[in-house]
Amino acid sequence: MSEQSVNADLAKERLNATFDVENLTNLIYGGPEKVERRRQIHKVAGEDPFYKKLKPWSYCSVEEQYENGLAKHNHIKESVDKLELNGFEDLYYYKSCVTPHEPGPLDVHYGMFIPTIEQQGTAEQKEKWLASAYSEEIKGTYAQTEMGHGTFLRGLETTATYDPKTKEFILNSPTLTSIKYWPAALGKTTNHCVVVAQLYTQGTCHGIHTFMLQTRSLEDHSVLPGIEVGVIGNKFGFGTNDNGYLKITNVRIPRDNMLMRYSKVLEDGTYIKPKNSKVSYGVMVYIRSMIVKQAFQALAEACVISIRYSAVRRQSETVPGGIEPQILDYQTQQYRLFPLLATAYALYFAGNYMSTAYSEGSQKIEKGQLEELPQLHALSAGLKAFTSYAASAGVEVCRICCGGHGYSHASGLPKIYVSVVPACTYEGENTVMMLQVARYLMKCYKDKQQGSKLPGFVSYIAEIPEKRSCMDEHVSFNCLVKAYKHRAARLIEEAAKQMQSLIQSGSPAHEAWNKSSVQLFWAANAHCHLFCVQNFVENVERSSGNSKTNEVLKAVCQLYSVHGILENLGEFIHDGFLSAQQVDYLQKAMFKLFEVIRPNAVALVDAFDIPDQVLQSCLGRYDGQVYQALYDYAKMAPMNQTEIHSTYYTHLRPLMNPETSNYSKL
Repeated sequence: MSEQSVNADLAKERLNATFDVENLTNLIYGGPEKVERRRQIHKVAGEDPFYKKLKPWSYCSVEEQYENGLAKHNHIKESVDKLELNGFEDLYYYKSCVTPHEPGPLDVHYGMFIPTIEQQGTAEQKEKWLASAYSEEIKGTYAQTEMGHGTFLRGLETTATYDPKTKEFILNSPTLTSIKYWPAALGKTTNHCVVVAQLYTQGTCHGIHTFMLQTRSLEDHSVLPGIEVGVIGNKFGFGTNDNGYLKITNVRIPRDNMLMRYSKVLEDGTYIKPKNSKVSYGVMVYIRSMIVKQAFQALAEACVISIRYSAVRRQSETVPGGIEPQILDYQTQQYRLFPLLATAYALYFAGNYMSTAYSEGSQKIEKGQLEELPQLHALSAGLKAFTSYAASAGVEVCRICCGGHGYSHASGLPKIYVSVVPACTYEGENTVMMLQVARYLMKCYKDKQQGSKLPGFVSYIAEIPEKRSCMDEHVSFNCLVKAYKHRAARLIEEAAKQMQSLIQSGSPAHEAWNKSSVQLFWAANAHCHLFCVQNFVENVERSSGNSKTNEVLKAVCQLYSVHGILENLGEFIHDGFLSAQQVDYLQKAMFKLFEVIRPNAVALVDAFDIPDQVLQSCLGRYDGQVYQALYDYAKMAPMNQTEIHSTYYTHLRPLMNPETSNYSKL
């Protein structure tokens, strides 16, 4: 793109940046070679005429979105070999370009159905199903959530009762609330699913287990006997996915359709429990690590759009009769957007950590080394909640910062929002996820009291707390991290003592838990916030990139940490840890950091290297030609393809006759 075609304000922003954008892009994506590979994939995807002929997403009905999703999936499959796409990263970059924030009808097939078979199936079961799953003869989903139960897995009502006479399980939806509800691709796309059900054998319930169920014929896709399946209807978003419901009426499946790598039911009905009940955590950790990366992607894109637009948009007067300033120059706009930009970078490093942790953890699980699994499971649950909250709230603020245009699909922001906000509830409702973290933290606190050594990141709980902050006008990373540690450790201790006090006064444990649950949530949230701050700091401090790039990244990290304290000030000053003067230091530091980041704001979002085809935004285009793009978008609207709309003849014209209008008689 020639510099002449770029909006003058945006071009000036890039010229004024104090660091090399390419250097930071290389840091984000793992070096020049990976960046070049990513750009090649985006270029090829962007030039493919197949995608250009499809109707734009925002002008499609739900049915059209779903059909386009399938068409894109098939074309992607054909393109994998043709373009020699190798590995997860190549495919991810390609799909992010051609299906941006459009969860495909078969995403869950590859994201949950196949991984579940791989991790929970025996060698024989993998041999039986995986080849057909990869060829997509078998198309599957993961049917866990029910109409009446979701995150509380122990409450699921679907039953799988073993019949030793026929060596079969009988699957059943015994109640209205036991109907499976929400599984992606269940409605019309898939022909198999992994069903999560309560296992009954020899008159005993052994809790939830996973079973392979065929729902439709492989010959003509007709629904099989005993199965009722369909879509759940229109949703807030996810139009490209046929989320469905499933009612099962006494459907018999072979005994070996229970995934039996860990738990087993013998032919006579004898139940063999797993050596460790936590072995099934692997798939959960994988999915939650992906959600953290998706949260980063969503917030990063929203920041690109809102910050570029804020550099292009000029509004109001600061001096009577003077030129309208860029809205990015208003400190209030910086206060809303710059901390979100910093949060996006924090989420990026958190996502990287989770990907590495999952990869290393899964290898240990395969070897039967499960010692670190509880900590990893708790962290994945907490970060899933913490990052999806942050991204969802952040995208909405970015939309508001774009004024009226942010409300239009032309901005690209509504599409991002409806794709990220479901993460607050799917794969575990966020409040429940935080309370899972809290349960682990309470165990750690108890271990600390008993003198046990705490593992890894949670070891801070056992550190001797500092009474006062070391914060001064320099606002060092060391003092910032100490402040977050103090806050988290104090909230954990207060929640634990609150529970202990209630129990000692006669409350049952479950009642004490419920009456302490808000404090437990605060503690878990503070723990996750500490992780994101400390992880960000550690990545900045060990970065070996260009010094000017490191300097800017350090400022971004400082802003994330400082802003987090000021936004949660009560939790940092409650016990006098921070003084009034130290709060003043933090406020002054934040305003100073705004000044440091301001000339680099556009460059910092450019470093995410997100092409226009992914953003699909008139406001966030690289060239900044916002107003021409908005005009072109409006002209594309289906209602503008005719000069006179059909409703003129059916509804508007009859109103023009005063003799037939009842309003004239009022």
